[in-house]
Amino acid sequence: MNSLAHGNNTLAVEITNISKHGIWLLAHNKELFMSYEDFPWFKDQAIKSILNVEEPSPGHFYWPDIDVDLTTEIIEHPERFPLKVKNT
Repeated sequence: MNSLAHGNNTLAVEITNISKHGIWLLAHNKELFMSYEDFPWFKDQAIKSILNVEEPSPGHFYWPDIDVDLTTEIIEHPERFPLKVKNT
C-alpha cells in the first residue's frame, strides 16, 4: 500500500498566542515573541487584526489592518531598531 505524498504547508505564518505581555508568531517552525513594550502597535488592537498577518516575502511580515511591517531580524533584535516618534 502506497501513501500519498503530503502537500506543501499553506500556513507558513500564524499567531499562536496573544497574552497580556505580547504576541507569539510562528513562522517556518520558529516561534518569535513580540512584547508590547517593544511592539506597542499591537497592544490595543482587536484580535482579528492581530491574527490577520501575511508574509509577502520570506522573513517579512505584514499586518494590513494595522499597517505594520516587521522582519524576522526586527522581531528577534528590537534593541537594534529603537522606536522613533515624530514630534509635531
